Amino acid sequence: MNWEDAQGCYLCERLFIFGELAVELDAILRQAHEADASDIHIVSNEPASMRVHQVIKPMSDIKMDPAVVEAMFKSISNKEVLDMFARDKDADFSYEIPGLARYRVNAHMQKGVIGLAMRAIKSKVPPLSALGLPEVIARLTYLPRGLVLVTGDTGSGKSTTLAAMIQSMNQRYSKHIITLEDPVEYMFESDQCLIEQRELGRDMISFTSGLKHALRQDPDIILVGEMRDLETTSLAISAGETGHLVLSTLHTVNASQTVSRIIDMYPSGQQSQIRSMLSTTLQAVVSQTLFTRSDRPGMVPAVETLLCTPAVRNLIRENKIFEIPNVIETSRAIGMCSLDSSIAELYFNGTISKEDAIAKAVFPDKLERQLVA
Repeated sequence: MNWEDAQGCYLCERLFIFGELAVELDAILRQAHEADASDIHIVSNEPASMRVHQVIKPMSDIKMDPAVVEAMFKSISNKEVLDMFARDKDADFSYEIPGLARYRVNAHMQKGVIGLAMRAIKSKVPPLSALGLPEVIARLTYLPRGLVLVTGDTGSGKSTTLAAMIQSMNQRYSKHIITLEDPVEYMFESDQCLIEQRELGRDMISFTSGLKHALRQDPDIILVGEMRDLETTSLAISAGETGHLVLSTLHTVNASQTVSRIIDMYPSGQQSQIRSMLSTTLQAVVSQTLFTRSDRPGMVPAVETLLCTPAVRNLIRENKIFEIPNVIETSRAIGMCSLDSSIAELYFNGTISKEDAIAKAVFPDKLERQLVA
């Protein structure tokens, strides 16, 4: 097989040989890296594609042969990943090109052939000051205990925000940090802190198991990649209650929805108790969404911030979650901000388009009237 004929612009710097098949994945990833792509999709019988500033773009007009995609997958997998894929038809793992980037990889079947979805994770943790986040986020890294949640849709920058918060504490404190991730994304080097990073499947069998045992490992700060189920959520809240600072994520779009989602995880008979626990343990909810900038290339976050003041704690305890947005709107002086207010500020600063602002608003009709005023 002639490599150039088969792969067009994908020039090989390094070849993985499977019989007569030469597979070059790194060249695709380097091309995507140069384009500042956040995600790369390698799907059998389709051209390799990349997401740049939220837009999917083909990388060539050559469709990927299923045998090539399968060989690419095998070239970056170990036995555990291959066994998982054979059993579940899906596998999540990480891959790294030294000096370039790490990737969170999902291998899956579609139409009977393999597809790869790869999320680029930059090798260097960006400082909080470079992320365009409100100043109050930096203040959250000084909290001694409790639960801090960073929420948003997939691809909204939650992992990057949490990594920047961990790195800020790593440079300032002498503490023990344990991260529980699926998979490990940003790689930390212990600075002032001692940092341990545990990966689902490789270092622990579940988030619940990892968190349960982490509490016996003398941590000060625990990062839980995602509160996926009731047991993990319960343990995270308990850890925050017992003097640890716990950081985690949920796929929710705003603060009030986040609080409701946690409470709704519990059976009705336990919800009063969990409202009481959450009202004392929750310290802040940061909900973010990313926008494509209209003023220059790049992305910018809109951020809702809920700080758990006595008024907010009382609303949670009394099950008046619907009043949380009103508290946020009237507490801007202490750093709170609603998502729609953050979006409006980005629009009035000329950073994002009106169409994007309205499309991602929590209350689009209300925001549209505000933008016209």
